[in-house]
Amino acid sequence: MPKQLSAMTKSSVRGSRVGPADHGAARPAGPALGLRIIWELRDDRRLTSRALRTACDEASPTIIQARLSELREAGLVELVPGDGYRLTALGKELAENVLPLHRFAERWSKRLAT
Repeated sequence: MPKQLSAMTKSSVRGSRVGPADHGAARPAGPALGLRIIWELRDDRRLTSRALRTACDEASPTIIQARLSELREAGLVELVPGDGYRLTALGKELAENVLPLHRFAERWSKRLAT
């Protein structure tokens, strides 16, 4: 019988029974991918699911479709037949609110580089 992992070991991630390396492998399937899709559709971009997959570092097509479905249900993204996915007015508002965080991250990364 395999040894069970302790819920809180030194190398575990809080609330998870897997270590940091295993936990990070699941990250692209999580909510961060939804934000990444919104980011890729900013500035009135329209992208097909295939183009979104490429833009999102070759994420699984199944996961991309799942996130797109969730974003469509939430009213943040819509599919324009023959043209691809685009942000709705609500999605654009969200993207505008993420932009200051992106700008901060750029300034922060430059500061770390010096």
